[in-house]
Amino acid sequence: MTNFFVLDTNLVVSAVIWNKSMGTRVLEKALREGTIVISEAVAAEYLEVISRPKIDRFLPLEIRLSIMKQIIQQALPVKLTERFTVCRDPKDDMFLDLAVAATAACIVTRDADLLTLHPFRGISILNAADFISLF
Repeated sequence: MTNFFVLDTNLVVSAVIWNKSMGTRVLEKALREGTIVISEAVAAEYLEVISRPKIDRFLPLEIRLSIMKQIIQQALPVKLTERFTVCRDPKDDMFLDLAVAATAACIVTRDADLLTLHPFRGISILNAADFISLF
């Protein structure tokens, strides 16, 4: 059975910008051990955040977008089945929506608003280091 993983935006952006980051390690591990899942909302956020001008100093926009689009293409698109409004930061609910719809093994995040919900509907919410050690 394939493990499905939900990766939060900051980890994926970190992987795009710094190839030796914890985000890169998480991304590589997720691709090796299972499948990254994505929803339309999560893909849109990935693209919006990676396009922010404050990130220009790390890599040119065209390169960032190209790498991010490759990551999105490798992910399995999932249609949402439920919408939740439980996170302290409403923008983070999209990761819960995706994880439940995909029956994900876990959500990997640095976000304290998500981490405090561990576990959510039987889905683990892990920081990057725990994900690396458990999977």
